[in-house]
Amino acid sequence: MNELDVVGVRVEMPSNQPIVLLREVGGDRYLPIWIGPGEATAIAFAQQGMAPARPLTHDLFKDVLEAVGQELTEVRITDLREGVFYAELVFASGVEVSARPSDAIALALRTGTPIYGSDGVLDDAGIAIPDEQEDEVEKFREFLDQISPEDFGTGNQ
Repeated sequence: MNELDVVGVRVEMPSNQPIVLLREVGGDRYLPIWIGPGEATAIAFAQQGMAPARPLTHDLFKDVLEAVGQELTEVRITDLREGVFYAELVFASGVEVSARPSDAIALALRTGTPIYGSDGVLDDAGIAIPDEQEDEVEKFREFLDQISPEDFGTGNQ
């Protein structure tokens, strides 16, 4: 397993489909995962430190975990089958729960939990970006600094 950082979310054109971009810590691979607009908003809110007037589902889940004394220790992106990514939530008690990567990432950002990607997923879907292409990634980060969760076309619910 390789630790991943969340670079951010953006809308892929012309399909208007949101993606979350993860970066391999200590490596040169990036992992793009297409996600839904609701999850894109949840991830963007967490990255920007925004607290909605009413808790989103991921905020509620975080609060429930705290209320019942469960600690989320890892999020693992474990598999890619037929274009669909799979993830697991790993708790301190040893319990593992299957989850969509987008939900797992949104929860990890809220709880400060590390995110890991399996070697197989990174080998199959990771995109190597050598240092000389890092300026393209910097342009992406600049784009992320200027986008807001409202740009994903979902409202607070």
